[in-house]
Amino acid sequence: MRADLLAGPVEGLDEALSAVDAFDRALVAGLLRPQPAGADGPARLADAVAGTPLASRVAEAAAKAAAGAAGEDHFVALAAARTALLGSVHDALLIRVEEAAGRSRGAEAVSVTAGQPMANLPAAACAWLSELARCGWQGIDHEVVSGAAEIVSAMLPEPSLRRLAVLLDGFAAELAASCPGASAERFPVRRWADLWSRGMLLTVPGAAATPVTGTVDGRLLPLGIDVQEHATAAQAQVHAVLEPADGSAPRLVRAGVSVPKPDTVLGAGIWQLLRPHMSLLAAAGEGRSMHLTGMPVTAEGDLVWSDEYARPGEPAEAFATARVALPAATAPVTAPLDRHPARIAVPVFLEGYTARTDDDGVLTFTVAGLDLVVDTDRIPAAGPLTPEAVAKSGACIALIRWDAGAFGVQPLAVETTVRKKVTAVQAGAWAGGTADKAGVRAEKAATDAAKVLSERAGRLLRK
Repeated sequence: MRADLLAGPVEGLDEALSAVDAFDRALVAGLLRPQPAGADGPARLADAVAGTPLASRVAEAAAKAAAGAAGEDHFVALAAARTALLGSVHDALLIRVEEAAGRSRGAEAVSVTAGQPMANLPAAACAWLSELARCGWQGIDHEVVSGAAEIVSAMLPEPSLRRLAVLLDGFAAELAASCPGASAERFPVRRWADLWSRGMLLTVPGAAATPVTGTVDGRLLPLGIDVQEHATAAQAQVHAVLEPADGSAPRLVRAGVSVPKPDTVLGAGIWQLLRPHMSLLAAAGEGRSMHLTGMPVTAEGDLVWSDEYARPGEPAEAFATARVALPAATAPVTAPLDRHPARIAVPVFLEGYTARTDDDGVLTFTVAGLDLVVDTDRIPAAGPLTPEAVAKSGACIALIRWDAGAFGVQPLAVETTVRKKVTAVQAGAWAGGTADKAGVRAEKAATDAAKVLSERAGRLLRK
């Protein structure tokens, strides 16, 4: 990897982020009243998209917002401008990463949905989000926030609206935890503006449509597993290289599974919840390939996984895949609404770096003279990979990410020396089961917790 290509400024990036930050600050105070001089957030958005197809609508929306008279259509236009700016940042950064990795991108697949009148429930969601923008984070209270509950309840039974419903439900919960806004000392300004913008755009007809899928045949070579765990949910996403059966160029793909979980299930115990839904997890953990036949896949490279289209293959060591197949793999396109710097997660193979840990415990890889901070907080407790193993490693399969204005890496697997022998250690090594003592204890605890919860649920149902 040409890490030196990640260094240096990206033209226009600071200006785009500055405009986004100005608008995000305006959402803190709210857009209910005419804005004082200097509160130019909406106007900065309008200036940033001047000369684009959004220009006239955003200019009108900015003027209305500055006067405290913005309506729902105006807020949608402002959300679109903010999303477009962050999308341009995403694209510029991704080009840098792909150049550094020596990788080409797949052909763009853009679909346009004809405009339709907004249905009742998305319209209600748009109205609630517009009220939030008028109040601002400083003006929220439980009465305003609770307005989402009825909308979410009505949306959840409808599959086409579930994506928006889940976003609103989580957003409302975060807002409620900070009510009343007038007494809060700090707000997650960028995060809440991201959620607000995404929610506004998902109310637009066609924005949340199911992506068009095709099917693929070929050999799937896992690279590693990215695990995300929260108190009530867990997710595992397998990054892999697909070698198509027709002999075309290999391509990067992903396959993910998410499950709800009780907060008593921790660490390696989450694999008991995830494992039954995807045989690929066990294959990745055990170092095996999978043979796919007719597996659905989106244009964005996401496999719509179903075990009926897959069968176990021969052993496939992740580092061999990273050294041989990964450099030639084509990168997938990114869906328009997913173009955001926080969504950048590009698999790369690193070696020949030096590692150091500073006095604050921050681990850094120096690759070809470039410092890349290692995000050790993303190393899951559900596997044998540890920050100490990463610090002693000589090679690494990682996801390149961008955060706080700089590129960094999230390790998925490393090669390190154990008892004078080079050994591969993967974050998802326990996905298919483990004999490791810590993993066995966590799995047993998860089994006990699930049994207790099942018994309690049974008693409640009998009552």
